[in-house]
Amino acid sequence: MAIFSAQKRLLHALCSSPSPSPSPVTSLIGATFHLRQFSSGNVARANSATIDKEPWWKESMEKIRNIGISAHIDSGKTTLTERILFYTGRIHQVHEVRGKDGIGAVMDSMLPEKERGITIKSAATYCNWKDHKINIIDTPGHVDFTIEVERALHVLDGAILVFCSVGGVQSQSITVDRQMRRYEVPRIAFINKLDRMGADPWKVINQARSKLKHHTAAVQVPIGLENDFKGVVDLVKLKAYCFNGKDGENVVVEDVPSDMKALVDEKRRELIETVSDVDDILAEAFLSDDENISEADLEGAIRRATIAREFIPVFMGSAFKNKGVQPLLDGVVSYLPCPTEVSNHALDQSKNEEKVELTGSPDGPLIALAFKLEEGDYSQLTYLRIYEGVISKGDLIINVRTGKKIKIPKLAQMHSNEMHEIQEAHAGQIVAVTGVDCASGDTFTDGSVKYTMTSMNIPEPVMSLAVKPVSKDSGGKFSKALNRFQREDPTFRVGLDPESGETIISGMGELHLEIYVERIKNEYKVETSVGKPRVNFRETVTQRASFDYLHKKQSGGQGQYGRVIGYIEPLPAGSETKFEFENMLVGQAIPSNFIPAIEKGFKEAANSGALIGHPVENIRVVLIDGAAHAVDSSELAFKVASIYAFRECYAASRPVILEPVMLVELKVPIEFQGAVAGDLNKRKGVIVGNDQDGDDSVITAQVPLNNLFGYSTALRSMTQGKGEFTMEYKEHSPVSHDVQTQLINTYKGNKAAE
Repeated sequence: MAIFSAQKRLLHALCSSPSPSPSPVTSLIGATFHLRQFSSGNVARANSATIDKEPWWKESMEKIRNIGISAHIDSGKTTLTERILFYTGRIHQVHEVRGKDGIGAVMDSMLPEKERGITIKSAATYCNWKDHKINIIDTPGHVDFTIEVERALHVLDGAILVFCSVGGVQSQSITVDRQMRRYEVPRIAFINKLDRMGADPWKVINQARSKLKHHTAAVQVPIGLENDFKGVVDLVKLKAYCFNGKDGENVVVEDVPSDMKALVDEKRRELIETVSDVDDILAEAFLSDDENISEADLEGAIRRATIAREFIPVFMGSAFKNKGVQPLLDGVVSYLPCPTEVSNHALDQSKNEEKVELTGSPDGPLIALAFKLEEGDYSQLTYLRIYEGVISKGDLIINVRTGKKIKIPKLAQMHSNEMHEIQEAHAGQIVAVTGVDCASGDTFTDGSVKYTMTSMNIPEPVMSLAVKPVSKDSGGKFSKALNRFQREDPTFRVGLDPESGETIISGMGELHLEIYVERIKNEYKVETSVGKPRVNFRETVTQRASFDYLHKKQSGGQGQYGRVIGYIEPLPAGSETKFEFENMLVGQAIPSNFIPAIEKGFKEAANSGALIGHPVENIRVVLIDGAAHAVDSSELAFKVASIYAFRECYAASRPVILEPVMLVELKVPIEFQGAVAGDLNKRKGVIVGNDQDGDDSVITAQVPLNNLFGYSTALRSMTQGKGEFTMEYKEHSPVSHDVQTQLINTYKGNKAAE
């Protein structure tokens, strides 16, 4: 075993050391950590308890930061990541997202990303800053790829929430912030693009307080804005930072400019008061001597409040103009938590999923989560977040879901699409392994525990396309591509249309599906023909309806007999499940071994509603009575009885059709506001907000997805190319009576024509 042999080597070195004092031991352990990234980590567990008071891993763990960078589309996330990698020495030349040199940003490695200038899939990298190791995941901003943000935030300890200094808090900013709250991720904010016309960081902070309910304050004040933006003043250290050199690599530290002292004093006092509201130690110091709060006192209070998710410090700068990034890195190190400072829980499968709090230390049993799968230049890659323990190349690990033992053939750290092999990794790290067959969300252990990590939120697809290869000879490659994409992306689904037999791909929007069609062409050289986009309608019931169905069939030999009695009803609003089955049967009218078949029959029947053939959701089926035959009853008989019982009572439940409704945010010049609002009304949209942002009008509306096809082209023509919009799924809502009638008639017409 790699770990034990490393232990022997280190113990031999310790024993042969000429000095008996503890200091060589400590320095040797430190050197081992420095030379091999956490290698031989378990070595001194027995020894360190007697030599040091602190655990052997504490100092190293305190210098790890796992962060994500998230924001609304086009806020500058990837540009910021590029600058971080440059200033930390990870890359040696800066390239732009839409660079003229044709290279593009390091983190955008896919061809569609380079062509479109957007991030499509999250990319992992790592760098070092002032003796700290920072693992970074750069995430997409477009709502169609929201699953990439979900799975990144699920495994991260902290995050940078980026705002545009002009756009402020936008629709996707709200979505990302909601995801950060869901996974309880401490965060710092970065107001980017202070060099742009109309930049106003104080407006953005006020929006964060009002729209996002952030308890927040600036830890920096900009020196100038727009074309005059030169640097920032740190309100904690009371120093000014300017950024010189070709790429802003030379940070010049100066005293606060005399003409800014009044503003700096005001904003520092505001910062202290805001943090004092949530930190008792600083509040006590503030009440006793509000004029002499030290740098250390303020920094410590900001760190405590940020990690407790009670405060969000705001940094400022312009990533594109190479200003403010180095102090932001200082902020990551100073204010965001290390892996042992955040709370993570697992579910003990051997104790009925009892919640277990993890220590986050390398001393514990191995617990690692596969949060992302990807196939690329190195075959299938499985991204792991290690929550506890140590993992080494060649180790045997166990997939808790399947129970299978798997050997780790290769262990690596990823720098975008580049793979850097390592021998061993530690709790708190994000690594990739090859040759591991698993599903996204699987938990791996060393076999000593049977823990699984909690699952992430996976949104349901809202749009579908019919696709098929142009050439019949390409069927194999086409199927391979679809299978791969399903494994990589839980929001990408593939199915067959039961009526036409066509292959149907489903996803989060037009762009999402368009990208996958492009990837089939670029990566597998398969030309595809694409049908008209379809909306993923659903059906549901609106009132209780009873069923009493007897399935009886005799055709020679053993017959079929099964009777089910009960009712269906809508689930309460806000229910987490979409289908519930409850057995309220008293006595043995139906033997208990037939109950699973009855539930299976109702589930199968709910897969296709009678109105337009779409799945029925938000429904509860209650079984209250029935009858069985001593000879003729069987699982098949009760399953068939359940299917027909559902169909028989479905019409009496007053079913309705549900359609996906999108939350749309538009930003258009004020002179086009009337035309855009009128067009939204024609599309049966409901305007829920209308704000003014300079010369622009920001309209928020809820619009049925079925009425939004081709909307980007329509908006461009209405606004002379000056309008822009983003949209995200909000909910499935009942369609109007006339739309329901139209959809039902179309469905019946199509069936009659077959």
